[in-house]
Amino acid sequence: MTLSRKILRAAALFALIFCASGFRGCYKPVTRSGLPNHIRTVAVPAFQNNALRYKIESRFTDAVSNEIIRRGKGLRVQSEREGADAIVDGVIKSFGFSGVLLDSRGRARIFEVTINAAVTVRDQVSNRVLYDNQDYVFRGEFEFTDDPRSFFNEEDPAVQRLARSFAESLVSTLINGFGVNEEP
Repeated sequence: MTLSRKILRAAALFALIFCASGFRGCYKPVTRSGLPNHIRTVAVPAFQNNALRYKIESRFTDAVSNEIIRRGKGLRVQSEREGADAIVDGVIKSFGFSGVLLDSRGRARIFEVTINAAVTVRDQVSNRVLYDNQDYVFRGEFEFTDDPRSFFNEEDPAVQRLARSFAESLVSTLINGFGVNEEP
């Protein structure tokens, strides 16, 4: 091995160590919830359905409850408001779907579903609003098959996927924090 190659390898190793050690402070793990420490029980009462779409409120309520249980770091979930430290209130304001891609015969094959909701999270202990979004919009797509023998209504699974996506986003906001600072 020549001297220039050894110097080049040593310089590359030095650069690697220098870069790796310089960024060690950039990563900060999430160690606590964005919710105040006194919140242990979250009530998720049934969402209101202003969209007049069959059972859509129960799908969204169930999705939010399940996501809090899955990612809530020990939070208990209940449907009753009484005895809860925080309450997640939701209203499904509108539900719509429209064709966005046509096939060769002019029939819609891909539909876009849009759901507009309102969500408010209240701290029952300190009597304040922790989060309020009155224009929570979610969109997703579903596709119909060309083969009528294998056709089934894809709308219901699309709504389920949207409900899960909605719940993941909402619970991420709650768990990872949204600027709630607890007073000492």
